[in-house]
Amino acid sequence: MISRRNVFSGLAALTTAGCGARQAPLPPYQYPIAPPPPDRASQGLDAVIDISRGVTVSDFRLVRQSNILAVIHKASEGGDYLDTACTARRPAAEAAGLLWGTYHYGTGQASGTQQAAFFLNASRPGPKTLLALDLEANDNNPSNSMRLDQAEEFVRAVAEATNRLPTVYVHPIWANGDPLPNSGLSFGARITPDSILARCPLWVADYHDSPEIPLAWVDRGWRLWQYAADESASHPAYGASTIVSGLSHYDRNLFRGDADALYRFWGTTT
Repeated sequence: MISRRNVFSGLAALTTAGCGARQAPLPPYQYPIAPPPPDRASQGLDAVIDISRGVTVSDFRLVRQSNILAVIHKASEGGDYLDTACTARRPAAEAAGLLWGTYHYGTGQASGTQQAAFFLNASRPGPKTLLALDLEANDNNPSNSMRLDQAEEFVRAVAEATNRLPTVYVHPIWANGDPLPNSGLSFGARITPDSILARCPLWVADYHDSPEIPLAWVDRGWRLWQYAADESASHPAYGASTIVSGLSHYDRNLFRGDADALYRFWGTTT
């Protein structure tokens, strides 16, 4: 998913008196001061992580003991890539008392219908499995990024097969069709409020103190907010409530609501 951004301010500039005037005393050296971490508890429930095969899992019981309630695992990508750790890890995660979710990384190589079928076969969702579409730029192969028509087709196919809409993971810049600041890549289209994607719960990716809401979801807001990526004991997320044990690293997400609302939301259509 998208890399962390630096939130620390730069050095303050020092000033001196003008030429020819008596020089004022230099102020004491001003060290850069990091802003206080945001109050995540006031913005949502810091109890959801997402992982993939590249994450080492030692014990899901330790994950649950770290006040995590839900795990979203990558299940598939495009039309032919399976994350083989997904199926293997599910029993241990659910036995530890964790809610289970899966996501599909969309690409441009196959139709949305084909990708949906591949994802559902890989995920094998139960009635309480959260389903999600990861809609983002394919940095390694930009021409293989999922298009708007493919994403909409994917959502329709998942909804027809499961009678519920998947959650859509997307960065606001990508969803709004604007170029990404570093690569210049663009979705090539803007998700509009009348798109079926806008009916899906929003999982927004934005590594600031509060998230920008894509235009298509401005009236509904977010349900999940990925506020940091690749957290670990040696790389703590800015403003995270606690370090999660039992994993090598993971992405952090807030849920907009309390624990009861999270359990009601999980695996259902909103």
